[in-house]
Parts: sequence; C-alpha cells; structure tokens
Amino acid sequence: MAEQQCASVKGTELPLKRQRDEEEMEVANKNSNGCTNEKEESSPYISSVLPGWFSEISPLWPGEAHSLKVEKVLFEGKSDYQNVLVFQSSTYGKVLVLDGVIQLTERDECAYQEMITHLPLCSIPNPKKVLVIGGGDGGVLREVSRHASVEQIDICEIDKMVVEVAKQFFPDVAVGYEDPRVNLHIGDGVAFLKNVPAGTYDAVIVDSSDPIGPAQELFEKPFFESIAKALRPGGVVSTQAESIWLHMHIIEEIVANCRQIFKGSVNYAWTTVPTYPSGMIGFMLCSTEGPAVDFKNPINPIDDESHAKTLGPLKFYNSEIHQASFCLPSFAKRVIETKGK
Repeated sequence: MAEQQCASVKGTELPLKRQRDEEEMEVANKNSNGCTNEKEESSPYISSVLPGWFSEISPLWPGEAHSLKVEKVLFEGKSDYQNVLVFQSSTYGKVLVLDGVIQLTERDECAYQEMITHLPLCSIPNPKKVLVIGGGDGGVLREVSRHASVEQIDICEIDKMVVEVAKQFFPDVAVGYEDPRVNLHIGDGVAFLKNVPAGTYDAVIVDSSDPIGPAQELFEKPFFESIAKALRPGGVVSTQAESIWLHMHIIEEIVANCRQIFKGSVNYAWTTVPTYPSGMIGFMLCSTEGPAVDFKNPINPIDDESHAKTLGPLKFYNSEIHQASFCLPSFAKRVIETKGK
C-alpha cells in the first residue's frame, strides 16, 4: 500500500461525527493528486496523508488539526479493530497512527511512556506485580522493566497487529517485550480484568487511545470498578486522561467516577507531548483504600544506570518533573478539585 499515490487514513465506523456539508467533506477527502476516497458517513476521522503531509483531524479536537511532513509511508494496513499506519516524518522520526490519530513518534514518545509508568510506580514501595492494559507498542513495558522490584508484568492488548508493527518499526520502544517478566495476552482488556482474582496487582497502567471505538469501555465506570477489585489495598492505577485544553467534560466524568470508586487518593497529572492534540496529555493517578499513597512525592527512585545499556537512559522523567506534573492551571484545578466532592 505504501506505493499507492493516494495513501489516506480513515477511521472505523463509529457513532461520533462532526457535521460537515457536502462541499467541505469532499475537499477533506480529496488529495491534490485528484484521488477521492469513498465517504464513510459514520466515521469521525478524516485524517489523511496528502502528498508530503499527514494531517490529524477529529471531532475530539474540532476546528484544528496537527500536521507532520511525511518523508515516506512505511506501512499501511487494517486490523480487525482499526487502521494502522506508520510513516517516516521529517522532524519526529517514525510515527505510529491508529485510526487517523497519532499514537507515538520516536522523538517525543518518552514524555508519555515514562510519565504514565513512573508516576504510579515511583509512588509506592517495591511494586511486584504490574498489569498493563493496552500499550501494544511496548513502551510502557520498557519503562516498567526499569523497576528491579517488579517480578511479574502482564499486558493485555486487543490488537495483535499493533504489537507486530511496533516490533518491526519501533524496536527501541518494543524492546520491553524482550523482558522475561513480561506475559503478553492478546484480547479484550475489559474481559481480562473481570477474570483477575481480587487483590492481584500492585499497579495497573491503562495505556488507552481516545474514548471512542475500541477504547470506549476503558473510560467507563464498570472498568474502573474492575481495576479497583484487581488491586491490592493501597494499590495504584495510572490511566490516560485526555487534555485539559480540549476535554474537560471528559475529565470531569473520569474524576467523578474515580472519586466514587477509589477510596485512597485521586489525582490528575499531566505532561507535554508536542504531537498530541493541544501539545499535552493528562493522567488519572488513583489508589485503593489501604496504605496511604502520596503521588506528589515519589518514594521509589529508579536506578537508571543499571538499565542504560539495554533500555537506554531516561529522557524525560525525573523526581522534580514528577512533583511538578501535579501542578494545574487554575481553571482545571477548580474543576478537578470540586468534581465528585
């Protein structure tokens, strides 16, 4: 497919969609070579690779788009769940795109993978059993592997193609799969969690895409209840929680659900990721009732030197940025501190 002149990326059939008139939709679905894609009226994404550029367009960030210059399309396929695209960009290295949405780039993936992993794991002493939901690219596994106390790393990823593509095109990210502590389960994370015995894990990390399509259930209350059951007393969860600039209505609902379910601590943190919509992404950090967890003050430092040769050094995370990530702008702080109380 990479050799085709018209390499467009459209989403799977999903219920959400911004209203567009016929003229606007036709322009959005046509590239400058004059190749027009068939319309998918129920698809929310019209992200596309035009000659020389990839543009990310979605109803989750209406009225704006982020574009990267494309040097070469390396892979384009369709799994049982989503469209998968990999291209070489001119400024951010190789880029992984699922259903028209950028998941990672070689240049800035560290800001996301390191923070979603080390914010929870550095907040509790000696985590031993860790579950990753999603995260098929292997980046979270790579970061969990830096923690010497961890004895078991389970990952449940729904899309086998994402795992295979990551291993082929992003070996420095997918290196996490090489750790002998890792157990890969291909399947539905929601169903997997329902079968986990109570109190199994010290930490659960939910590396999900946006809350439509295959990841919809990962943002809903029953899923958070399953996580709480799977965690030991004082166990922690870290989950992708959208952007304060674009998704405060989604964040409000997530915070309200978490405050009802997690009786320990509930916090919102964030990091900067230039190629994500609005240039940032947030995380919910929660703990179950039991030994107190102070997420804002890390107590479990990483021995970065011991893993530098196999995993590479940390590029983003440190104890100072850990603490700073919980500092919120006033508009977000007001909403998050009051929601659910």
